[in-house]
Amino acid sequence: MSFVVDEKIFEGKVELPSKAFTHGAKFHSDDVFATAFLEMIKPDIEVIRGFEVPKDFDGIIYDIGRGKFDHHQKDKEYRQNGCPYAAFGLLWREFGAACVGEEEAARFDEKFIQPLDESDNTGCDNDIAKIIGEFNPGWDTEQDYDGCFKKAVEFAKVILVNHFNAVAGILRATELVKADMEKCDGEVLVLSKFAPWKNAVIDSGYKYVVYPSNRGGYSVQGVPLSADDNTLVCDFPEEWCGKDADELRQISGIKTLRFCHPNGFLAAADTLEDAVKAARLSLEISYGGINMLTQG
Repeated sequence: MSFVVDEKIFEGKVELPSKAFTHGAKFHSDDVFATAFLEMIKPDIEVIRGFEVPKDFDGIIYDIGRGKFDHHQKDKEYRQNGCPYAAFGLLWREFGAACVGEEEAARFDEKFIQPLDESDNTGCDNDIAKIIGEFNPGWDTEQDYDGCFKKAVEFAKVILVNHFNAVAGILRATELVKADMEKCDGEVLVLSKFAPWKNAVIDSGYKYVVYPSNRGGYSVQGVPLSADDNTLVCDFPEEWCGKDADELRQISGIKTLRFCHPNGFLAAADTLEDAVKAARLSLEISYGGINMLTQG
């Protein structure tokens, strides 16, 4: 899977007609994100809003007309997990995999689109749907619905571009992280530079990751059990958590160790040697039963 990382991230990956039609007046997150998605695929597509689809309309029709990309008919479609489709989900099902690959298309549908589709179909609360809804004109203003719709679509594009640029960055990072994993011992991973590492490291056997910090020095971070469970494979010692730098150094015996998060998932040291030492000592304490308060 490859991405073109700019504002035209999907352009040219799917063939679309030159025109599209969706409903007019008040808009919701499904027709807004659906429009943003279509315009990312084909920036010059002409999106027409109205209340009745012209009989001779030659283009893609969504969120109106009771066709392939509408969900207002009685026999609307549901996903296998019971989540109903709305316009964005239906369009994503059709074109998403061609843009970002099957795996990312399925993940994005589950994590991002399904809550929006659920909100549109049921009215349940969703923060993004609410934010998009607030682009609609106020009840006592003279704002134009179509003008507000265009602003909402541009906002939705920013969200989509940011997300898929981040995905592209993770894919690039995975190559670097895997190369560094081949050089390390299988428990403490030392990265040559910071890069998003969780995608490659979770379930690999590594328990800590050490990397240069953008605040100076080096960070040490525990590896979570899974992408959906932030419980760590191995915590930092409880005695370290939340202590100030002087006390932390006294307890640990590590000269430049200066921080350990109160929740025990992150530590920091001034030197690479001490960052690695903190990770290894944490492993010894966790698996060897060492008590730092009584050691030495």
